Amino acid sequence: MPGEISPTRKQHGPGSTPDLRASHADRDRVVDVLRIAAGDGLLTADELDERLETALSARTLKELAPLTADLPPALVETGAAGVEAKDVVRIEQVHSGPVERAGRWVVPRRLELAVTFCAVTLDFTEAVITHDRLRIEVAMTGKTLTLVTRPGIVVDTDGLQLTHSRIKHRRSPTASDTPVTLRVELVGQKAHGRVVIRPARRTLGERLWGGAGSAATTA
Repeated sequence: MPGEISPTRKQHGPGSTPDLRASHADRDRVVDVLRIAAGDGLLTADELDERLETALSARTLKELAPLTADLPPALVETGAAGVEAKDVVRIEQVHSGPVERAGRWVVPRRLELAVTFCAVTLDFTEAVITHDRLRIEVAMTGKTLTLVTRPGIVVDTDGLQLTHSRIKHRRSPTASDTPVTLRVELVGQKAHGRVVIRPARRTLGERLWGGAGSAATTA
């Protein structure tokens, strides 16, 4: 008699409880895998939202298992620790909902954005970075392209051509000896709308105790 399959594809023995309760850690592992899969282009934004909602409300391992059943075994077994960055990830959307990469998504070496009138947010706050350079090839019309950075991430916009568009680049004050962990190069063309590059928003406590806010530079 086959055993129950866990969210990490490990099979429980015949005597195991079929509806074993899922812990917070079990749900968090599945959420991480789903976000990484979306960052690799394996799931659409709608699929990610749907699966995340199910994962966060799951009460048993039996409910979690189907959420990752169609993903590569290596990704499911090891999560972020065993996933290598993709050489190229392409995001192509027209007149649809917003595109977002957030949480522990794996940063590829090259990202192609072919997007028309869809807002795009790339949040690097918790991103898994395995190399020191990311080239983003932009072919985007309308809406806003937002990059949320963290200390050590530098964004170069010199290769980006703007048509009826503008750049708002807000930098947070960091120590001069902070090493550069990722250099992001924006190239291509952005027509209409904006490009916003900013640090993660500070919590209320950080605003109260952190002193003056960051300076802003414009295009």
